[in-house]
Amino acid sequence: MHAEQVLVMLAAATSAGWVDAVVGGGGLIQLPALLLVNPGQPVATALATNKLGSIAGTTSAAIAYARKAKPDVRIAGPAAALAVCCAAGGALCAAAISSDVLKPVIMVVLLAVAALVVLKPDLGRAPRLVLRTRRRIALAIVVPGVAIAFYDGLVGPGTGTFLVIAFTTLLGLDFVDASATSKIINAGTNLGALVVFAAQGHVLWAIGLGMAVCNAVGAQLGARMAISLGAGFVRIVLLCVVAALVLKMGYEQFA
Repeated sequence: MHAEQVLVMLAAATSAGWVDAVVGGGGLIQLPALLLVNPGQPVATALATNKLGSIAGTTSAAIAYARKAKPDVRIAGPAAALAVCCAAGGALCAAAISSDVLKPVIMVVLLAVAALVVLKPDLGRAPRLVLRTRRRIALAIVVPGVAIAFYDGLVGPGTGTFLVIAFTTLLGLDFVDASATSKIINAGTNLGALVVFAAQGHVLWAIGLGMAVCNAVGAQLGARMAISLGAGFVRIVLLCVVAALVLKMGYEQFA
């Protein structure tokens, strides 16, 4: 890569780390940048290198949140352990299943997420008391740790956003604590997918490690801003990310 391309990638990684730390969706910036600066590379290589950058960011954000916010570690621990295995399974299936088949479904889910946040303005603004039955706890572990983790290994866009909404609706967490909890699982999904992609030889280690450092820096800034500015700020960023994801997928699907 030329120096200009490297600078673009590092800037994209920093921005992606910030977005991922606040509400998820950093792949919306980082993955297209990888594909843009090196258009001849296989998609699997871009996905793999994206995961290397992202795992540093999500881990960095998880540490930053743990110091100030209240991640639900009793849920996040088992969910993250499941997420490593299920994201690896998704990555193994990535070559066999076309993401084009899933894009219309993902767009509908994202629109439903946007509608939920808009129509319920109090959602995630403050912690909500919910009765934690065994069924609800099981759902709070299985939905992020199995379903969303598999999706992250298979396709990826919007994983962090889906995790935040899952913890907000299932556990009654506010957006800040939901983001804090989601980063632990997201680190697991990135690890599981990265192990598979690395074993297949898809990772561009040199640029990926540089992106990892920048992603971690952006994640620290994003996590601190989310904690400082609160749930209202996270809600606005969430809606912006969802809108951007829907527009991107709609363009790819119908253009």
